[in-house]
Amino acid sequence: MATKRAAAGSVTAPSHGPHPADVHDTIRVQGARENNLKDVSLELPKRRLTAFTGVSGSGKSSLVFATIAAESQRMINETYSAFVQGFMPSLARPEVDLLEGLTTAIIVDQERMGANPRSTVGTATDANAMLRILFSRIGTPHIGPPTAFAFNVPTRVASGVMKTDRGNRTETSIVREAVYQGGMCPRCEGMGSINDFDLTAIYDESKSLAEGALLVPGYSMDGWYGRIFGGAGLPMDKPIAKFTDRQRQKLLYGEPEKIKVEGVNLTYEGVLTKVQKSMLSKDLDAMQPHVRRFVERAVTFTTCPDCNGTRLSQEALSSKIRGKNIAELCSMQISDLAVWLRDLSEPSVAPLLKGLQHLLDSFAEIGLGYLSLDRPAGTLSGGEAQRTKMIRHLGSSLTDVTYVFDEPTIGLHPHDIARMNQLLLQLRDKGNTVLVVEHKPETIAIADHVVDLGPGAGTGGGEVVFEGTVEQLRRSDTVTGHHLDDRVSLKSSLREAAGAIEIRGASTHNLRDVDVDIPLGVLCVVTGVAGSGKSSLVHGSLAKRDGVVVVDQGAIRGSRRSNPATYTGLLEPIRKAFAKANGVKPALFSSNSEGACPACNGAGVIYTELGVMATVESTCEECEGRRFQAAVLGYELGGRNIAEVLAMPVTEALDFFAEGEARTPAAHTILTRLADVGLGYLTLGQPLTTLSGGERQRLKLAAQMAEKGEVYVLDEPTTGLHLADVDNLLGLLDRLVESGKSVVVIEHHQAVMAHGDWIIDLGPGAGHDGGTVVFEGSPADLVAGRSTLTGEHLAAYVGA
Repeated sequence: MATKRAAAGSVTAPSHGPHPADVHDTIRVQGARENNLKDVSLELPKRRLTAFTGVSGSGKSSLVFATIAAESQRMINETYSAFVQGFMPSLARPEVDLLEGLTTAIIVDQERMGANPRSTVGTATDANAMLRILFSRIGTPHIGPPTAFAFNVPTRVASGVMKTDRGNRTETSIVREAVYQGGMCPRCEGMGSINDFDLTAIYDESKSLAEGALLVPGYSMDGWYGRIFGGAGLPMDKPIAKFTDRQRQKLLYGEPEKIKVEGVNLTYEGVLTKVQKSMLSKDLDAMQPHVRRFVERAVTFTTCPDCNGTRLSQEALSSKIRGKNIAELCSMQISDLAVWLRDLSEPSVAPLLKGLQHLLDSFAEIGLGYLSLDRPAGTLSGGEAQRTKMIRHLGSSLTDVTYVFDEPTIGLHPHDIARMNQLLLQLRDKGNTVLVVEHKPETIAIADHVVDLGPGAGTGGGEVVFEGTVEQLRRSDTVTGHHLDDRVSLKSSLREAAGAIEIRGASTHNLRDVDVDIPLGVLCVVTGVAGSGKSSLVHGSLAKRDGVVVVDQGAIRGSRRSNPATYTGLLEPIRKAFAKANGVKPALFSSNSEGACPACNGAGVIYTELGVMATVESTCEECEGRRFQAAVLGYELGGRNIAEVLAMPVTEALDFFAEGEARTPAAHTILTRLADVGLGYLTLGQPLTTLSGGERQRLKLAAQMAEKGEVYVLDEPTTGLHLADVDNLLGLLDRLVESGKSVVVIEHHQAVMAHGDWIIDLGPGAGHDGGTVVFEGSPADLVAGRSTLTGEHLAAYVGA
């Protein structure tokens, strides 16, 4: 027995080597082929900060987000039951041979927050929910549960018979005026503003409906709308000026009613009733440009007189804590609200106060203390949205987690980047793996490990060209290594302004009655720390003027069917050129129209739904992924069919449409703009869903350069740009100015500041500490004076 016990004991005797659990200290990727990745294999150290670098489109996001993070999320989802997975988005397994050592991935991307007009900074974080509970517990007078302070919940009163099934019997009870208390202002339905329509922008009263009297986008009388209005009993051939009051009321405000037209069941509803539902329920920034222009022309928004824009009912506003109601607290600058809350001592809600205090302090810690909780979420920039998403992770007790960041320095002044770097290091030091896709040298410099992808973009990238430390990267023969210490010097000769746009008394958001002149005919750079009032000045006072073209940070909306050719309008002249050369209809050369392959409906792939399993995507066998019918591919232009043209990179297409039989000036003009913004490597038919953030921004810039305008406003055009591409951008800005345009850039990148002719610096701080112009003049004067934070950082950058 003794021998057996000793033998048993020897199994658990400690060995001198490392514990088996401690050897899993790397994430191993083998054979990654997602998007443009070319069989990438590498090992990433855990509990370290790894920066992924490379030119825009080199494959950084494909490796970090579409491979490592996607597989981590998919495997976590698989731990849930099939029933629960049915309610979750199904994630396909990434194109990769092997992934080992993965930990739970938390993704903090740069997607703008939803443009739902009911969403605010407070509702997007947990701050509003906590404040509602606080007021429902200690607010005086007590008016009801937390929902009584929610502007998204209306008050409802129910009466009648309530039936409850219990086993084999039904219980019946009479309910008299059961009140479900909500906090929504009934007048504006929790929107904070009411709208009024300018009827002259809705219809031309001198015309009849059949003559096209309606001016609302999408209301064509040639299609179903003409039949619906006729079927609803409205006179189609009588000018609207001669409508009776009842007919005009029905045309504009008619409630939905079922009608039958030509044997088809349809629904009729008044024009303004439908506009209210389909257009005004969306945020203005999320609308298509032509719809947005119509809304801005036809609708005036005024602050709701009942709630004064607070969105809340009078009952909700009547309940107060220390003399302030919930709307007053939400309108305070978050840093001020945190100070107010510190003085509130109430033992009965101590845990709630502690949680709320930590949340508000996190806002300040991450550099967003200048926001207010009632700020609409859709108005946050990409950088602000990303940092707002970071907040919930700052105080997390989780360790051994992989945090994945997509350019966390977007929208940050050089002064704020040091603070962001500190937060990334804090997350790492708690024992987490931090993966950062980044272009800014200040953040690359703090990485423990760097993975550089390239050597080029698109099909010219997708390979790991360097792995190692930052110092080794500096000495490496890669594009990133060459440009890591690049510095743009101050311009020796500045352009002279040819006039100015006067802005007087600007007071949008935190601006303090600002008077400033925007010079014309030059490159003007608007600078300042995040939250100092740059966007408020430019978008609030300059962007809405005639002749001003704005290229903002709004996301490109597009499905798998959308591509650079459809987004920029390039496909239109190409289709017409094919149609003319072959004597057929242009619609044949659209994979979304008559020319589509019938088997896959022009998608190029067949999707097979497998319930809770990942949807299988296979190339269409009939068209072999080319998306068109075989007959359409028989038509050629310059010796190429439409599928071959859409597979061309921009640079090849430029030569193709420049001369010979395929010469198409309209297509060549658009292709030149795509090449100008550095997208020469993209293929014309590449799905928009596969483009990186930087590529989408530049595609948008190329499309909007087509608009006729005298002043171009660009909001952080260096977003997603590699150091090597910044030179190309500066060249593009110069060409715009030299062609007679005026260019105004909101920018944090010191290279753009140094290259400017004129700088307008806002500050001195953020929120109510900003909102004033602290400097106007040349970059050289800003550097010489060093009187502002921007001046100090620009001086350090140029080595002055």
